[in-house]
This record gives sequence, C-alpha cells and structure tokens, in this order.
Amino acid sequence: MNILLIQPPLNENLVGSGVLYLPEPLALETIAAGVLDKHNVKILDMRIDKLLKEDLDTFKPDIVGITALTPDVYAACEIFENIKKFNKDVITVVGGHHPTLIPEDFNKACIDFVVIGEGQATFSEIVDAVEFKKDFSKIKGIGIQENCKLKITQERDFMENLDDMPFPVRHLTKKYREKYFRAAWRPVASLLTSRGCPFRCNFCAVWKHERGRYRLRSAESIVKEIQTIEEPYISICDDNFLHDVNRAEKLYELLKEKGIKKTYKLIARSDTIVKHPDLIAKWKEIGAEMVLLGIESFRDEELKVFNKSNSVKNNEEAINILHQNNITVVAQFIVNPDYLEKDFIELGDYVEKMNLPHPIFSVLTPLPGTDLYHERYKEFVTYNYNLFDFIHSIFPTKLPREKFYECLADLYLRTYTKGSAGKSVPVSKPIYEQLYMSIKEAYKY
Repeated sequence: MNILLIQPPLNENLVGSGVLYLPEPLALETIAAGVLDKHNVKILDMRIDKLLKEDLDTFKPDIVGITALTPDVYAACEIFENIKKFNKDVITVVGGHHPTLIPEDFNKACIDFVVIGEGQATFSEIVDAVEFKKDFSKIKGIGIQENCKLKITQERDFMENLDDMPFPVRHLTKKYREKYFRAAWRPVASLLTSRGCPFRCNFCAVWKHERGRYRLRSAESIVKEIQTIEEPYISICDDNFLHDVNRAEKLYELLKEKGIKKTYKLIARSDTIVKHPDLIAKWKEIGAEMVLLGIESFRDEELKVFNKSNSVKNNEEAINILHQNNITVVAQFIVNPDYLEKDFIELGDYVEKMNLPHPIFSVLTPLPGTDLYHERYKEFVTYNYNLFDFIHSIFPTKLPREKFYECLADLYLRTYTKGSAGKSVPVSKPIYEQLYMSIKEAYKY
C-alpha cells in the first residue's frame, strides 16, 4: 500500500518557528520506520512543501497519517477534510501529542483513527488491519470513528525497551534536509534518546503524555544512530538529557573512543549541571556547543509555583559552569501574564547580568493535559488552539493586553538586537525586526 505521512504547515502565529529554527519531522520518520519494509512510504513536510494536491494525484495514498501538536489541530483537520474530498476511501490517521491528551478534539468524520500514546506499533497494526481487513477494535491505543462517536479501545502499554525502536528513516526527508536548521546551525539533525521526565512541573505536558514514566535508550544504541546521521549538527531533543549521569558518562566515552565528530545542542536541568560540572567539561570535549536550560524564572517564589523543584542559585551556578566551559547558554524563561512593566524590565536586567545572549521568553501557556490546564481552565480568555503558541496569553493579563505584548516585544528587542553583554546576534537584524512586530501585534488576536 501507499502511505503518506504529513507534517502540518507552520502555524502563522508561531513566532520564531521557521525563522529561528526548523527541526526535522522526527516523529514521522520514526513511524515510517515501522512500516517501510512492507509498504511504499512518503513524507510530505508541509512547512516546506505545500504540494498536497500534487502528492495526492501522483502518489495516490491508501493511508494518510498526520502528527499534531496543539497549534496544529485546526490545520490537521483541514488537511484531512481535503483528503476525504479528494478520495473518501483514503484511510486517515492522526497521532502525536495533542491527540494523545485530548483525542476527542479529533472526533471528526474526516478522521478514521486517532492514535493515543506511542505510535510506532499502533500505526503498524492499523496498516495491517486495513490491508488484511482485520478487526480494528482489537488494536490497543486508538480511537475509532464510528457514527460521529469516537470509540476508545483498551490502553496500550509503553514499549519497555526503547532500544527495540527502529531508527528514524531520515532518507525519506532527504530533499528537505538542507532546510532543517537552528539559528546558524544548518543543516541540523534531531535525536531522541529518552522519553518522559522524572520531574513534575505543572506547566509541562511531557510527563503527562508519558503517563509519568521516564525511559532511556542505551548509550550503545544512541552511538549507533549517531553513526548513521550525516549532518554535522545534532540537536538532542530530550527534555532532560543529562539526568542519568552514568549513561551520559558512558555515551561520552563511546563517542570519544570512536572519534565521532559532531556539534551538539543539549537540554539539561541546572541542578544536574551543578552536581556534575565535570560532565559538562567532558561533553564540551566531544562537541557540545549549546545547552538549553529551563531557567523558567529569576525568582524562587515563581519556581515554587511552577513546581520546578529547583532554585535560582542552581540556575546561576549552572550558567557560570557553562560559561566557564565556553558553551552557549540558551535560557528558557516563562513570562507570567501577571507581569507588570517593572517585571519585564527586571527580567531584562537579569538576562544582561547573567550574560545570556540567547534567551527565550515563553508566555505561560496551559498546554492540554497539564496540571495548569485543568486547574485554571475556567480562567482562559481564549480556547483557540492556534494561540497556544507561547506568545499569546491564554490567561488574562494584568497589564492592558496591548501594553503586555509591547513589553514582551521590547524585551526581545532589548536582549537580542543590542546583544546581551555586547555579544553578537547570529541572526540578521531584519528577522528580529519582523519578530518584534509580530509579538507587538499579538494583542489583536
């Protein structure tokens, strides 16, 4: 059979995506690996390639699968509607983060199946059931569209050993790969080495999606995959890559032993870095050039509200350790909708004081499935998923909304176009002028 897997187009409200970064569709490449041996599979990345009709005409898919985050919900549904108009007999399947947490949002006549949870085995079973006309209700972890009702089957257990997961089939995105980037890193590959997180931040959907579990691939498996990656830059997209220190040490030893030369971006918690500064020095030795830290706030009281289980002191010590190792710090901050003008100024002062040339300012967003989402649902000022983009505030703002976004835009302008502590910015000025105007105008939505 012919299987078409689609990455939805960029949400026009997502400030920065496609301008400052564009990662490969790793989820689709992984799903494809489970069915490629028996079927013809094609990946259409609609963030780059808009030719859906042409692919439907020429490839003539029997099954179409789409992955969807929260801001992708409406775009995914529209694509499915167009596919059914093209050929009502095409089997349509949606999976990913949002369908797992709120499958009911995809209770649409144009969507035949919703994958709930991990998709590799589930999607493969759906394909087999379509091909051999098996009973779909026997497949665990799916929602079946039946007469405008979504029938949810038995919950599927997680894969126990992530080493059993096939490597992503990156050759299916070969024609796009030069366009996957992160700032000045181009082309860049994405790498997943674990799933879940042992921490319980109330704004984070990762541990909810993974039902509280934290699973790791072995160092040996990771090295084997890295050896298949052609790109010089690798973005390791685990939310807590260094948590298992022994594994990180082993991986360092294997990469050094094999002489693998890559440039890496990692995501880590500051408390791990503070406890194991020697690990940072080792990873710098084998190519780590960038670490994203979830700083979240420059105030301990806010960290407690977020259930971050960390401290400002740890954050500052970790930043200093990374600076000492000449590693670029990408600092993620959460902008509280309650911020007044003075709070934006104080946050800018802090970024400059800590010499952070690449801050990310995300407006506090209650992603579906999170504790924050359920606890404060009735406070939302909008339920439009297009605006769950970390720029638009889903909650009321204390400042007038126009002033709030003006302060946010000024914060970006201050910390980037001027450069923190005099450091240069690796993205052209026109791009930041465009971002500034996009953020400043966000109040209109």
